[in-house]
Amino acid sequence: MLEIFKGALPTLEIYEKYEKLAQEKNCGACCVFCGVVRKENDISGLSFDIYEPLLKKWFINWSKKLEQEKIFLAMAHSVGDVLVLQSSFMCALISPQRKAALKYYDEFVEDFKHHAPIWKYDLKNSERIYAKERSFLLPESGLFAK
Repeated sequence: MLEIFKGALPTLEIYEKYEKLAQEKNCGACCVFCGVVRKENDISGLSFDIYEPLLKKWFINWSKKLEQEKIFLAMAHSVGDVLVLQSSFMCALISPQRKAALKYYDEFVEDFKHHAPIWKYDLKNSERIYAKERSFLLPESGLFAK
C-alpha cells in the first residue's frame, strides 16, 4: 500500500488503515514511523517533489523483500507543501510478531532517505529553496550515471 497525498498527511486516517491491515493479516505488530516537519532554521515548512514511477518501483522492491519475511509494508508521503508541525511521511512494517518488523524498521527508513526519488525544499520567506545539504544523490541518476 503506497499512497501519495497533496499537502500534509491525514495521519489518523492513515494509522487506521495500517491498523486495519494488521488486523486483516492477523498480525500482532504494526510498527509505524511518522515524520513531522520540525521548527528549525526559520522555515515555515517543507515542500516535496516526487517522481512517482521510480518511487513505485523502489516501493515494490522493498515490498517483495519484506514479504519473503512475512512482513507487509505500507507507506504514505506528501507532495507539495507541508507546514511546520505537520506530517509528510508515514510508513508501517506489519508482521505476525514485532521482532521481524523491527529487524527491518531502521534499514527501511534509512534506505528511504537515501534512495527514494523524493526531493525536499525548505519553505522560507515565501520561497521554495532546495535543501541540498540534507539531500542525497540517487544511485544511477544524473548525466554521468553508469
